[in-house]
Amino acid sequence: MQSKSSMVIFQPSGRRGRVPLGTSIVETSRLLGVDIEAPCGEKQVCGKCKIRIEQGNFKKFGITSEPGHAGPWQSAEEKHISPEEKEQGYRLGCVATVQGDLLIYVPEASRAGKQVVSKAARPINITIDPAVKQYYVELEPPTLQDPTGNFERLCAALEHQHHLESLSIDITVLRGLQATLEAGEWKVSVAVWLDREIIHVQPGSGTGIFGLAIDVGTTTVAAYLCDLVSGEVVDTLSMMNPQVKYGEDVVSRISFHMENPDGLKRMSTDLVDGLNNLVMQASKRDYTHSATSGNSPSAEDETFRIQPADILDVSIAGNTAMHHILLQLDPEPLGVIPFTPDVHHSLDITARELGLKINPAARVFMLPIEAGFVGGDNVGVILAEEPHRQDRIQLIIDIGTNGELVLGNKNRLVCSSCATGPALEGAQIEFGMRAAPGAIERLTIDPETKAVDYKVIGRDVWQSFSKPEKMQTKGICGSGILDAVAQLFLAGVVEKSGAFAKQQDSDRFRICPETGIKEFVLAWAQETSIGKDIVVTQQDIRHIQLAKASIYTGCKLMMRRLGVDRVDSVKVAGAFGSHIDCKLALVIGMFPDCAIDKIVSVGNAAGDGCRIALLNRDKRREADWVARHVEYMELTLEENFQWQLMEAIQFPHMTDTFEHLSGVVPEHILNQ
Repeated sequence: MQSKSSMVIFQPSGRRGRVPLGTSIVETSRLLGVDIEAPCGEKQVCGKCKIRIEQGNFKKFGITSEPGHAGPWQSAEEKHISPEEKEQGYRLGCVATVQGDLLIYVPEASRAGKQVVSKAARPINITIDPAVKQYYVELEPPTLQDPTGNFERLCAALEHQHHLESLSIDITVLRGLQATLEAGEWKVSVAVWLDREIIHVQPGSGTGIFGLAIDVGTTTVAAYLCDLVSGEVVDTLSMMNPQVKYGEDVVSRISFHMENPDGLKRMSTDLVDGLNNLVMQASKRDYTHSATSGNSPSAEDETFRIQPADILDVSIAGNTAMHHILLQLDPEPLGVIPFTPDVHHSLDITARELGLKINPAARVFMLPIEAGFVGGDNVGVILAEEPHRQDRIQLIIDIGTNGELVLGNKNRLVCSSCATGPALEGAQIEFGMRAAPGAIERLTIDPETKAVDYKVIGRDVWQSFSKPEKMQTKGICGSGILDAVAQLFLAGVVEKSGAFAKQQDSDRFRICPETGIKEFVLAWAQETSIGKDIVVTQQDIRHIQLAKASIYTGCKLMMRRLGVDRVDSVKVAGAFGSHIDCKLALVIGMFPDCAIDKIVSVGNAAGDGCRIALLNRDKRREADWVARHVEYMELTLEENFQWQLMEAIQFPHMTDTFEHLSGVVPEHILNQ
């Protein structure tokens, strides 16, 4: 008998579920807690509910998505969707209906609940010595007696006034050089890359020169627009990685490339388009250029609108798969032993080669990669946190869709990658969602009454201080699910094994009549915007156990490699790491025992390392040194890996002691 419902998956939110055939996409989004903009009330007049139907066989999700699965094209869509967009699969969510399995991408402009991407720039000490510097020069105009070419004349002035020798010039700059010199009456500001190549010339004192430091994560992307003279972070921009629709982890994206002839190009193009969107956002920024900065002779401060042409340098860090996909390098070998990348060393390419819509002569510095699953983002973390300059043993955990670990000190560093999966970011969880308004982000459970209190993103008031209907809860994000699991353990609702305790004294615990799976209610239906109880299931707990066990096992095996039985400090990096309660992470055994006051969140350390590489040319050389001197461990090939993983599944661990949890976790809970 033909199914009367189909699977619908929304990206980048990650929400999914089966819905009845014939349901509109907008209504489907509401049923699944996605919320697409529809201010006209689905009257087909505003065009705000524009979505894109993805086409192909998506093995990761077990579906085949086709444009025809969204019903026939309607004439009402013509006035809102261009022929080019129609060709790309765009539809109006109020018109298109579910007629088969669908993978739907919701553009940023169509999302009612905007994704919260937390990648704020930390204040860090950087010696400002960028690869691109600007020099003001005054030239003598050519005469019959001295008809020296414009480029040679410019080089002579730069050598005489700034001691720059043997310069070359980008062809795009040379093509406009005559007009620029004339516009500036032979007084110009010249941007030079690494004291070797002229990449930009502006009339007179010019405006500012800027760079972008970009951290390309598997799930999120952060960009930092920096003044290359002062080092100031002018703007912080972020977005969900548009590649999430091809799979939530790197293995899924490698598989998509292998199964689709144009898969690599599609994924690369989507990411470049997203980066160009961030550039356009940055270009809307007014900026005051200080008269005292740089080599400009300007007498007073100037305020101007930053233009894409003012962006002259870019540094990009990402894991090895993101690096290869962006550059359209074949990522297939990364998925099979010996996990060989195309290149380890850093790369310098032009913006036009990458397709970035900034100054076409701008350079893009790709941070080097360490191994098949440890990339430039990990190099960035090391640049920012400098474990290779420390005496004490430091453990750094960059938690995202993939977990990357660094352990050691100035004598020796070891790194590894562990497959945490997307559970820690809210995916693969029954009511999981990304960090967006309405997601539970903090949670407590009273150990006596089992009463739950929580806070959702976008609302300052906790549930206990709010009317139920005011909460408008949609689901639970990564930090919330970690809180929930730890609190269930602390309250005795969940045992050391991760199973729900046999004896329960709360009406929040139940067995779902439809699935037969045990679950615990976090938010009652009247507190939600989706009209359903939001629960944590036994399966959800297992997903978190596997993720935390993967991280712990990686840490323990690296400690074994270094011959140490403890760590002096733990630094938790990444957007997820910025929001978790580090004490609760220790409670469930996400990492080895450590003094709680020595466990700290360090924010987006990969992005910080990207900024360091952008603003200091010597750090680029150091990045290459780091990439080649960190020892990579392939965890799955280590002796007793599976046994170590199995032991680490329990809370906080099957056998390892956690003396620093004494007094934090009740003894009868800790010593089960």
